[in-house]
Amino acid sequence: MSIIKNNVSTGSSLWQPQHGIASANELQGWRTVASRLAFDSQLRKMEENQCANEDGCYRKSLFSGISEQLGNSKWYSYKTLPPAELLPRNEVMGGYIFVCNNETMQEDLRRQLFGLPHKYRDSVRAITPGLPLFLYNYTCHQLHGVFQAVSFGGSNIEPTAWEDKKCRGESRFPAQVRIGFKKKCKPLEEDAFRPILYHYDGPKFRLQLSVPEALALLDLFNQKEL
Repeated sequence: MSIIKNNVSTGSSLWQPQHGIASANELQGWRTVASRLAFDSQLRKMEENQCANEDGCYRKSLFSGISEQLGNSKWYSYKTLPPAELLPRNEVMGGYIFVCNNETMQEDLRRQLFGLPHKYRDSVRAITPGLPLFLYNYTCHQLHGVFQAVSFGGSNIEPTAWEDKKCRGESRFPAQVRIGFKKKCKPLEEDAFRPILYHYDGPKFRLQLSVPEALALLDLFNQKEL
């Protein structure tokens, strides 16, 4: 069972579950608010923009009120990822795919935490609670779902998760977000989900999902409900 929770102060709507497994009707309801969730994600990115941070990831804020400082520069840019791995500037994020293997997948689910290498930090920071998430296991070439973010994306939420054996206390995958099951489904095989995704550099696919891509994956998983 789920509710749509309206936040009066921010004007945002987050679809938050009461229980771990949703019905088919709830999943359909999720699809109707996916665009709004994606907009909330984009809005949060804009509000958190800074001229520069400690990692050298330079950003411009739309809310600075000083238009002459903006010029023609991109309002939000990732210095840590190449353009091929990012959604176009005119698209909002509708979901996210995390990556694992047979070994790390067990830790992902046990901790209810997804993580990626440091270069994805700013990309993962754009994740907001309620955003659809998926987990790709490259060992068996299957996509698992349906998950959702239950926290904002951040860095080193659990520094000891996937601990780096060479650097004790540091995670190999510090770009992290807490997750929960939205709907338990059978995994998708590659020939089913790959046609939906944006590919670059051969078999690699973009982890950020547009709203249409996320909704298409949700439709496929809806047919695989356990």
